[in-house]
Amino acid sequence: MIFNILLVIVIVAILWGLWLVFAKAGQAPWKALVPVWNVIVWTRLCGKNWTWVAGMLIPGLNIFLFYLLVQETARVFRRNSFWEQLGAIVCPPVYLPWLGLSDNQYHDPKVEKPEEISTARDWAEAIVFALIAVIPIRGFVFELYEIPSSSMEKSLLVGDHLMVSKMAYGPRIIQTPLSLPLMHNSLVGTDGRVPSYIGWPHFGYHRFPGYTSVKRYDAVVFNFPAGDTILEAFPGGQYTYYQALQDFGREAVLNGTARYRGQSLGGIKTRPVDKRENYIKRCIGLPGEDLQIIDQQVYINGHPIEQPAEAEVVYTVGFAAGIHPRRALDEANVRFEDIDGALRNAERDYAGNTILQVPLTREAAQRLSLKSSVIGVEKVEIPADSSQSLFPNAEGYYWSVDNFGPVHIPAAGEPIELTLENLPIYRRVITAYEGNTLEVQDGGILINGQPATSYTPRMNYYWMMGDNRHMSQDSRFWGFVPEDHVVGKARVVLWSSDKDHGGIRWNRTFCNANRK
Repeated sequence: MIFNILLVIVIVAILWGLWLVFAKAGQAPWKALVPVWNVIVWTRLCGKNWTWVAGMLIPGLNIFLFYLLVQETARVFRRNSFWEQLGAIVCPPVYLPWLGLSDNQYHDPKVEKPEEISTARDWAEAIVFALIAVIPIRGFVFELYEIPSSSMEKSLLVGDHLMVSKMAYGPRIIQTPLSLPLMHNSLVGTDGRVPSYIGWPHFGYHRFPGYTSVKRYDAVVFNFPAGDTILEAFPGGQYTYYQALQDFGREAVLNGTARYRGQSLGGIKTRPVDKRENYIKRCIGLPGEDLQIIDQQVYINGHPIEQPAEAEVVYTVGFAAGIHPRRALDEANVRFEDIDGALRNAERDYAGNTILQVPLTREAAQRLSLKSSVIGVEKVEIPADSSQSLFPNAEGYYWSVDNFGPVHIPAAGEPIELTLENLPIYRRVITAYEGNTLEVQDGGILINGQPATSYTPRMNYYWMMGDNRHMSQDSRFWGFVPEDHVVGKARVVLWSSDKDHGGIRWNRTFCNANRK
């Protein structure tokens, strides 16, 4: 509520400032309160043409132009010093009213040529403006994101460059404000080891209203839920602190004796929510729903749901003796990395046929099965005794990525009955995400020191899964995604770089990033 009040105060201050500025420039001040008309008048006072008015109606671009108009307003009142221009850009809600109340006179740019400034200062102002303007753009409107892994293949490809809308679900306030622009959580060139932010001050979670809510099948960008505590040797989450605890125990992890694949885990650091790694997955389960996976089919509230058409699972493919599989797999649109991995682990049967496992879409599997060189295509099911560490990582939960659950997805305000059996599923909801203490004493559950048989979440939670079902680290491994971790909705693939064949995938330029 307090942030909504602050937003209203900012809007009122800007409109009041325009009222005063319009009056000093000889315009009827009431025009400052009329949407669109106030933009037309303002741009004319600054000597700008109709293209600025059109630009002010375009989301994202209008924020850039707003800051430029504030800067131009200072100039037509002959407030040209570098520091005053900086003040105009940094704090328009304060600067516009101050300018309107000052003794400075308006100078029509069509009549009096604005004061010229040096090239060096012009560049300095442009750089400062760009750095300042990018903060609200990236924080509240949209952000660019590159697909780094194959977990969403073949819906979203490695090398896709997306525009992620933060307006869709409503922008979060910037929770960690002391952060370097254009850097997410670490300094460039430090391999994620040196943070690009200062953790204090840190604001709580608040989200402004959006124009939609998270829907099933949305491609959602969110902060990695298990990224609250990271290992210095694996800052990107390739191997998590919680996996290390499961594999080696707390004592070995904390005293530094644990080693993953021969490598030291390094020190342990924590990250605030908005500085955790960005992940992108497809929302499969919504708050309040029951989810279960049976033989790779997802069921919601007991009913099967549609699988994404371009989703992949691993198939066993047999090639006749003497046939090299690479060309056939490349024609089936299998990534070079997956082909290489399959060939490294290929086996030969008694007849000399090549047997390998590769991720394929249903369509690719059907195409391969029709080739004369292929002797068989069979879907692989991962058994429950797989070595993969699955949520909730507790005794009694013998699930696999293909047969998982059932789990109930928490919804805000909906009580969840707690038992010692289901407590591992909701432990992080109660503690890590909602900040309560949790203990088990004498067979009873204590939340914040009080006996509890149920818990009512304050936030909504979501179940996210990658379309590459056997090659995705997702909710099956680390559980629910809280609403305060949701960054935005993937909207458009702006362009796509083909990492395998080189060049640009022109057929993906400006395509819908939410195709399923």
